[in-house]
Amino acid sequence: MRRSPAPAPASGSRAFRALRFASRGAGAAGFGGVATLLIVHHTPSPNCQALFEAVVAGATTEDIEGVRVVRRAALSATASDVLAADGYLLGTPANLGYMSGALKHFFDQVYYPCLDTTKGRPFGYWVHGGNDVTGAVRGIETITTGLGWRRTADAVTVTGEPGKTDTEACWELGATVAAGLMD
Repeated sequence: MRRSPAPAPASGSRAFRALRFASRGAGAAGFGGVATLLIVHHTPSPNCQALFEAVVAGATTEDIEGVRVVRRAALSATASDVLAADGYLLGTPANLGYMSGALKHFFDQVYYPCLDTTKGRPFGYWVHGGNDVTGAVRGIETITTGLGWRRTADAVTVTGEPGKTDTEACWELGATVAAGLMD
């Protein structure tokens, strides 16, 4: 079952303030002078898919200009993808108390090739779990701290079936990180 992305938040929301007053991000280093936002995700369930679609909708809203959004499944994302991007959004389910094996595999593949080059780049993330996301959050925070990435938006954590507030938070996550890359 495919769900429609969350509607754009009202003009007074945090995301719209971020869009209006976005500070200069990592820069337009990647794709022909356009900043690149890489979304790496593992979306094995309808709940994860709904959150992913909301993140993408926020990152690609018409108010975002000069940002190319690239989506990669965690098992197919490469170090080249990471090196070519100016910022990152990461999404995963919490499985057995940790991030998905797919996202962990992504980190295992890109960690050393990207360690020195990507320090300071902005990122954000979302995690969905049945009843607890603590271990997944801890794992993502530990690895991204090791990479030296800079979290520029609050993490979105969701347990159970996502509601309207959850999808709106994911929309804002996507919009906020993308807006930070605008020139």
